[in-house]
Amino acid sequence: ACQGLSCYHPSSGLLTEGLQCSICLDVFTDPVTTPCGHNFCKTCLNKCWDDSQTCSCPYCKETFKHRPDLKINTTLRELIDHYKKKNTQQMIQDRIKKIQDIKHSAEVRKRSTKREKAARIEPFTDLIRSIERHQTELLEMMEEQQKAAEKQEQELIEEREQEITELKMRNTELEQLSRTEDLIPIYSSLCSPRNSRNWPEISVNTHEILETLKRALTQLKDTIGDKLYQTKLKWMQHYAVDVTLDPDTAHPKLILSDDGKQVRHGDIRQKLPDKLERFDTYISVLGKEGFSSGRFYFEVDGYWTVWLRNGDEYKALSDPSVSLSLRVKPQRVGVFVDYEEGLVCFYDVESSSHIYSFTAQSFTGKLYPYFSPCKNDGGKNSGPLIITAVN
Repeated sequence: ACQGLSCYHPSSGLLTEGLQCSICLDVFTDPVTTPCGHNFCKTCLNKCWDDSQTCSCPYCKETFKHRPDLKINTTLRELIDHYKKKNTQQMIQDRIKKIQDIKHSAEVRKRSTKREKAARIEPFTDLIRSIERHQTELLEMMEEQQKAAEKQEQELIEEREQEITELKMRNTELEQLSRTEDLIPIYSSLCSPRNSRNWPEISVNTHEILETLKRALTQLKDTIGDKLYQTKLKWMQHYAVDVTLDPDTAHPKLILSDDGKQVRHGDIRQKLPDKLERFDTYISVLGKEGFSSGRFYFEVDGYWTVWLRNGDEYKALSDPSVSLSLRVKPQRVGVFVDYEEGLVCFYDVESSSHIYSFTAQSFTGKLYPYFSPCKNDGGKNSGPLIITAVN
């Protein structure tokens, strides 16, 4: 008989205790049973007795006067054969499942890579089209200016040719009249100046053309720069995450919306549970979700970790802080983080312009979105800070 046959499922990685030889600690091979009722591999038990002067049970230490005649426990062997067969089948199923999992992961990664490629290519395609459009417009403008210059030059040539013709005719008349007595009055009449335009007035203004071209190239450069920022922002927005505010971290004077997307400053300090993670000095609140790897992006209307004070004072809170000069006042700010690259970028979403980037940072542990609407200031700053959906 076999003792304690409490079978575990093979996929759990544990051998069935009742099918295990206590000498070799493996599944029985040719199991035999001692008179005291314990089971061992036949080879293991014989070797144990061959190396000893007495024959005793290796498990319970009961000693036998005569060396027992060991017979194969056929019932136990059949059970072991069934177990091994089942275990082999389970191993096959486990490997089939593993192959399926690998194939599924490969397919998911393939689809993800395809989406990522499309997301990255689309903005650059837009940028290329924009550059090509501006290039076409610039070339058309230069062509129009060239045609205008050629037309002006042709008009100049025709006027000069007309003047030459008139001068030749006058010269012929003068030769014919040179023999007459009334030469002086006629000569004066023929030599009197005609209406003719001065060269400087009708010359091609090369300087103006060059200045126009320079302005067009500068505009193209600015447009390409803006388009590059738009492209980068569009790429960053593919890493958008759903950020909600964590009430357990909110300063007692902050009022959060039910959906956890808005926060504003209230004048009354609320009675809230005293939590270690709650802001008590700074009028701030954290996002619920923390991030310890990868990239993430979110957008917010209002205050951001790039500092806005007194309506028009902007600072990046680095060490030391950096004053920022912004062309327009941002209404919606996008925040992008690349954990592994140590990068935190801030963008003006509406104008697709870059505000500031913290680079070469060393992150440890989880990062949490940080928000502060600042003080109410007697109702002057009563509007909420809003976490907005990324389009």
